[in-house]
Amino acid sequence: MSIVIPVFNEKETIGQILAAVLAVEMDKEIIVVDDGSTDGTREVLQGLAADGVQVLSHDRNLGKGAALRTGFSRSQGDIVIVQDADLEYDPGQYPKLIQPIVDGKADVVYGSRFITGDFRRVLFFWHMIGNKFLTLLSNMLTNLNLSDMETGHKAFRRSVLEKITIEEDRFGFEPEVTAKIAKLNVRIYEVGISYAGRTYREGKKVGWRDGFSALRCIFKYNLRGSGG
Repeated sequence: MSIVIPVFNEKETIGQILAAVLAVEMDKEIIVVDDGSTDGTREVLQGLAADGVQVLSHDRNLGKGAALRTGFSRSQGDIVIVQDADLEYDPGQYPKLIQPIVDGKADVVYGSRFITGDFRRVLFFWHMIGNKFLTLLSNMLTNLNLSDMETGHKAFRRSVLEKITIEEDRFGFEPEVTAKIAKLNVRIYEVGISYAGRTYREGKKVGWRDGFSALRCIFKYNLRGSGG
């Protein structure tokens, strides 16, 4: 299993999230892509590289999609998991996230924040509405029935990722990869996950501009040809 963690200015949380990932008792490799951090994150990562964590770096900030593209290219696992560097998504739920793939039922699994029976921090109403609107629009064009297209917890068979070229550099990764896997006619599952969202004061980075970018990506990657 490969865990790919894109990081940008997460000095306060990167040590905690890596400790949580390392604590998961699975055969795994951990690939952290520092996306041009300027807050001291890179220095923290230098001290953690010896703990079985592979650290890659971008000279400047390129975006989440670019960091994932770099991490995917270096990953070796049969299953690849996307893990954000903040504390919103719990690595302890990896067994639940990958179980449909391990059981031979799924090729891709989305961890949904909206169908979960686990805990979920109560935060922004309009963010929830925005996420559900983007998911609805994506579903209308992909003909999938996802409940949480924008989730940051996704797991893929390596064979699926090898058929996809990630083009978006920023947060457009989510609608782009969803559109592209929909065209592959692969088996997609959802599992409910816990979610501990954070406020902007606590470091949340996604804003309204990223919502408009997601709209653009939904139309761009669903309405063009079938190429990956």
